Amino acid sequence: MSHFSEFEVIPAVDVQDGEVVQLVGGERGTGKRYGDPVAAAERWVEAGAETLHLVDLDGAFEGERVNAGAIESVVDAVGGDGADAVGLQLGGGIRAAEGARALLDLGLDRVILGTAAVETPEIVAEIDETHPGSVVVSLDAKDGEVVVSGWTEGTGLDPAEAAARYEELGAGAILFTNVDVEGQLDGIDREAVASVVDAVEIPVIASGGVAAVDDVVALKEAGAAAVVVGTALYEGEFTLREAQAAADEA
Repeated sequence: MSHFSEFEVIPAVDVQDGEVVQLVGGERGTGKRYGDPVAAAERWVEAGAETLHLVDLDGAFEGERVNAGAIESVVDAVGGDGADAVGLQLGGGIRAAEGARALLDLGLDRVILGTAAVETPEIVAEIDETHPGSVVVSLDAKDGEVVVSGWTEGTGLDPAEAAARYEELGAGAILFTNVDVEGQLDGIDREAVASVVDAVEIPVIASGGVAAVDDVVALKEAGAAAVVVGTALYEGEFTLREAQAAADEA
């Protein structure tokens, strides 16, 4: 299930210390807590989500998977092969092909690689060999360059050029996050998204800065295949159904 048949609004379930949180601008310690991950996942599925975006935040910062138990509980609750199962993608602390394959075998549909894909690009091709189309390469941009290691280190890479390189290596999709606007409910950077979309044939999932339904529609119009929304949904700026309906109409 690596391709989106139509534009999707994907709720984020970011887990820190076993609880759902939303960070502001990628800064650790800025999180607002929103309770149990399984309860959050079930709520989004009931609200019509077709895909959930899971992030092990501790893993993203520590470089190892810290919230494996909480994530597995979510997979058990809403993943799998049943008629009502949703697509699940997970990022945060996945650093090796072996670990990624184990997660895909556990019931995840896609694994999201950020730092690992930048440091060892060949890991993308390795996972793609056994699980075709299941790798999402996460490109986080700050001031127009790709950043890694919990958004602290610049790489000098242009996001559009990087996206094209990972497509060649076998990435099934690109997750493009504009860190400058993440978690701040300030709106999106449409041009940055459009430039990445133009560089690749594979789906681009946009993330960061969505504050209103208009932002969701703008990302669809910029060519994104899907958008991940966190803070705005948890804060009740709009509902998942409202956002999906507006995107479907656009």
